[in-house]
Amino acid sequence: MNKETGPLPFDKENIPRHIAFVMDGNGRWAQKRGLPRTAGHSAGSESFHKAAEILAELGVRHMTVYAFSTENWKRPLEEVSAIMGLLEKYLRRSIRELVENNIRLDFWGDLSPLSPKLRKLIDQTDELSKQCTGMQVHVCLNYGGRDEILRAARALAQDCLEGRLSPEDIGEKELEGRMYSHDVPPPDLLVRPGGEMRISNFLLWECAYSEFYFTDTLWPDFGREEIYKAIAEFQKRNRRYGGLSR
Repeated sequence: MNKETGPLPFDKENIPRHIAFVMDGNGRWAQKRGLPRTAGHSAGSESFHKAAEILAELGVRHMTVYAFSTENWKRPLEEVSAIMGLLEKYLRRSIRELVENNIRLDFWGDLSPLSPKLRKLIDQTDELSKQCTGMQVHVCLNYGGRDEILRAARALAQDCLEGRLSPEDIGEKELEGRMYSHDVPPPDLLVRPGGEMRISNFLLWECAYSEFYFTDTLWPDFGREEIYKAIAEFQKRNRRYGGLSR
């Protein structure tokens, strides 16, 4: 029973272990209100924070969000700067709240292009959250699914070149072990608000058998009710993993 909405519209005993989000629609949310796109990103960061709290409350073990893609650098400089500023603000807030909420935060992607100040904050956040044992939140930052696979393939090639591995010994386990997502179960459910019906280079390897949920609701408006709808829809799916229908 939830105090805000009454009985849950889904089975509390069948919660996805891992839910991934493409946080889409921030700019359109702002434009609809006559606000700058940066205001949409600010509202979107609040939705991210609330979603993490809701999923942790429900017992979800992993939450992965697409915060900034390798292609997002093509956006206007003002917008990119605003996104990075919001990330810095969120991290400073998180450093205070992580331990209290027992949520572990880590980052997937190539962090080298980020400012030294932001990288230092990320390192501090990583170190602090190591002691947390609750839900893990994986923030994909300067991330691309193809880039992740390429990096893993290069690491395998280097291992072969240096004699640590033979090409005939390479399987899925060896590739996965060199990806950002190693040791994390693949997403059971990928959610994309904002009306688009594609995954935009997000978790290409990991989402091979994920269930997809698309909605027109823009990310800043994606609250508890929308999360409940996504989980309820997930529980209706017949997950066959390539096998026969039940």
